[in-house]
Amino acid sequence: MEDKKSHIRLGLALGGGSALGFAHIGVLKALEENDIIIDSISGTSSGAIIAALYAFGVSFKDIEQEADKLNWKKLAKIYPSKLGVTNNKAIREILERHLGKKADIADANIPLAIVTTDIENGSKVVFKSGPVIDAVLASSCLPGLFSPIKIEGLMLVDGGLVENVPISPLRESSDVIIAVNLLRYRRYTKPKSIMGILVNSFDMINHRISAQSRQGDVNILIEPDLSDYFMGDIRKWKELSDKGYLETQKYIPEIKTLLSQSEKEDFWETIKNVFGTKN
Repeated sequence: MEDKKSHIRLGLALGGGSALGFAHIGVLKALEENDIIIDSISGTSSGAIIAALYAFGVSFKDIEQEADKLNWKKLAKIYPSKLGVTNNKAIREILERHLGKKADIADANIPLAIVTTDIENGSKVVFKSGPVIDAVLASSCLPGLFSPIKIEGLMLVDGGLVENVPISPLRESSDVIIAVNLLRYRRYTKPKSIMGILVNSFDMINHRISAQSRQGDVNILIEPDLSDYFMGDIRKWKELSDKGYLETQKYIPEIKTLLSQSEKEDFWETIKNVFGTKN
């Protein structure tokens, strides 16, 4: 009978960063091309959008096609209310087209966790079940720009306010964690509008929060240099994707070695437990 190595559970955390989130497409492409299987995935903000699509079986190629159609005219069409100047209608339509209107997080092909923030008390709210579209819209809800999303009586906004690189939801379910931080390298330009002030402010907050990922339980931390890009550079999605792809390729040997070593260690630990060890 052929011996089977223990399966190492690999978790992938996709951080927020508005349009910079297109770099996640390249990350997924690099992992997939190298036959690295993701066992669980988490996402915050734009990372939640990509994570949800991928978890439900939408390929990185299909995500690329959606990215090519996006523009700020669609995303930020004015729908003024007391709580925001627009809504997430364009993102909702994309998610509904691929996932269906009533998709539940618990039904994802890959176990999925979405991080949001309760704007009433500042607490972190993580969804591992429930309506996936509402959870994703909440996680990607830039305060002041998009109106908050209400789920189970909670008023929820962008998860980047509490955990921009969502490592914590993966700790219990993963043996190895790969995290993607899009905000390691940032430069800012003088804002020319209210939108610019909002985006710069949120970027600065998230940049500081994202630094926590370098202190967490992460085995591989991927941090592409996206300093040449603005968080609103939607039309540069291909360049951002390429940046994510090239940066992830640098870590492929390390990822494979880590998984191989972990499997070997687990295998020999099992042998010791079965046959015992000699002093």
